[in-house]
Amino acid sequence: MLELNVELGERSYPIFIGDNLLRDSERLGSFLGQNRPVIVTNETIAPLYLDILINTLHEHQPLVFVMPDGEQFKTLQWFERLNAFLLEHNCGRDTCLLALGGGVIGDLTGFVAACYQRGIDFIQIPTTLLSQVDSSVGGKTAVNHPLGKNMIGAFYQPQAVFIDNRVLNTLPSKEFAAGMAEVVKYGLIYDADLFAQLEQHSDEIKAQHPQLLPQVIHRCCEIKAQIVAQDEKEAGLRALLNLGHTFGHAIEAHMGYGQWLHGEAVAAGMVLAAKLAVMRGWLSEQELTRIVTLLVNYDLPTSAPEQMSCQDFIAHMRKDKKNKAGRIRFILPTAFGRCELIDDVSEAELDTLLSR
Repeated sequence: MLELNVELGERSYPIFIGDNLLRDSERLGSFLGQNRPVIVTNETIAPLYLDILINTLHEHQPLVFVMPDGEQFKTLQWFERLNAFLLEHNCGRDTCLLALGGGVIGDLTGFVAACYQRGIDFIQIPTTLLSQVDSSVGGKTAVNHPLGKNMIGAFYQPQAVFIDNRVLNTLPSKEFAAGMAEVVKYGLIYDADLFAQLEQHSDEIKAQHPQLLPQVIHRCCEIKAQIVAQDEKEAGLRALLNLGHTFGHAIEAHMGYGQWLHGEAVAAGMVLAAKLAVMRGWLSEQELTRIVTLLVNYDLPTSAPEQMSCQDFIAHMRKDKKNKAGRIRFILPTAFGRCELIDDVSEAELDTLLSR
């Protein structure tokens, strides 16, 4: 088993990566109080892994909240329903929520944990590659609004993250590909060696090589933990983790949540960011080709929806959380393993970029 820590002083917590962690009653139980825990999951994950987790925690007699699966349900309405469930079952401040699912379950459960009775414990048990390498680590919790993705939420750290390698065996190939978009992102923003590894071993990684894939997941979590430890609430450095997200969130919001998977939108967004960097002379055409080729190798889209205009993008990007003083901010790659945050992109540049 692999293990690392997110170092945040009294809010520090461990990340465990290994096989059959869903069955590790001793380790999971050590994070639970005396009150009944509440497992939050969705209709896709419940038939696959809920019984395993209930059996693991049978001594704690967990309660279960099951919601529909999909980005379109990461809303204030389902936030309210989970809060109502906790109230109906007289859950107190010593309740611990267990988020068993992908990014939607983790984000919504974490936001409820941050708000219910002004804060209760929660544990992340991510079941998608994207949530394992990205959304389960770092304490970003939120729900979507029709006018913007993740616009209502809180920074709230979990007690622990349990990444069970075995759950990826049932992950659809499209969801696995979406997770690889975030993995590629880490190579672009922080680790050129990781990017090269993804190029050299794409077939093995796609086949979920039992030694290689956990190491890749560990490296992504390690990078994010290092960045979060330095900038927990995204005052500066952490914003680099949003490479591709300014464009990607606009795609998700415009197309309708759930129409494009988050990772698919991020992949297309990374290509747009890289093309903008080429336009500014910061990346070469050859480097852009490497980025596009790698994303294609992992079965990801590399262009934005044809029906989105420049004005469509701008309208959504004006609501991006990174914006300051009314200026849209972008993360652009300047080399493999290095990015910059900028806020001087003109509408003319965007029009040229998006009309290509």
